[in-house]
Amino acid sequence: MNNKKPNKESGEEYIRLKLPNKNNNEMFAIADRLLGGSRMNVVCADGKSRMARIPGRMKRRQRVRAGDLIIIKPWEIQDSKADIIFRYRRTQSIVLSRRNLLPEEIDVF
Repeated sequence: MNNKKPNKESGEEYIRLKLPNKNNNEMFAIADRLLGGSRMNVVCADGKSRMARIPGRMKRRQRVRAGDLIIIKPWEIQDSKADIIFRYRRTQSIVLSRRNLLPEEIDVF
């Protein structure tokens, strides 16, 4: 997990939520609409719209709905497709929005 370490001089606080790893090319996105077949359109933090795949490990345990905040990883071969890595719950999305950790393009919470 990407957590900020507490630093009293700079005023940073400790965050226990999973954040996208920029080194692995992960980014925030919002689920736009379900397409069926474990696929959905997502609007990414870089402004692009991609088709994302819901992996089986997530499909069996969590339900991803339209309007959810998620972390995606774009494919290296096709930039118009991505895999969903993590889904935030509604309260977690609101906490990220209040702490100004979401990009302005997808901050709808």
